[in-house]
Amino acid sequence: MPSQANLTAFLLLAAVIILVPGPSVLFTIGRALILGTKAAVLSVLGNAFGVGIQIVVISLGLGVAIQQSEILFLAIRIFGAGMIIYLGVKAILSRADFDLNLKAEQTSSATVVRQSIVVGITNAKTFVFFIAALPSFTSPELGNPVIQMLLLGAIFSVIGTLSDSVYAIAAGQARNWLAGSTKRLATFRGIGGIALTLLGVYMLYEAFVH
Repeated sequence: MPSQANLTAFLLLAAVIILVPGPSVLFTIGRALILGTKAAVLSVLGNAFGVGIQIVVISLGLGVAIQQSEILFLAIRIFGAGMIIYLGVKAILSRADFDLNLKAEQTSSATVVRQSIVVGITNAKTFVFFIAALPSFTSPELGNPVIQMLLLGAIFSVIGTLSDSVYAIAAGQARNWLAGSTKRLATFRGIGGIALTLLGVYMLYEAFVH
């Protein structure tokens, strides 16, 4: 168990990182505008699962080895950015491809979750944050550092999931309100696609610059 001081400091840092809208929030909002509330919430859960895999990998010590391999780390970042760009461009091209009379989403829940897990796993920002922060807030004298890092990571994941879910529901409800007009809905689906595409391009740029 981390010390009370370390736990408090980590919670404060995690709150700042999570509450300031970042890639995961933009991804969630984009998915909400494109697919609706249900898909956005599923995207949050899938993304959280992917980030959870990061936490486990880093806590077991593999994260440092991956980061030290520049080629492998760059490949992971490029793949993640490429996935988001693909989802964005696909949304733009199919922005008017829907039927307001249909109740079911055009993209299956399994596909939404699977795509979101990939985005979560390849999120370079959380990966670097966990590598830097998790070991720094452990107290080896109070127990196994791996268990402490897993606990801190779990806390981060819970807070992040709750926060992102608020954005998902809010954006999804806004999209539902717009659903009375096919033109307006197509416009906002396109905006969601543009947001995802720009996010992916930014992540690709960061991958090569940093």
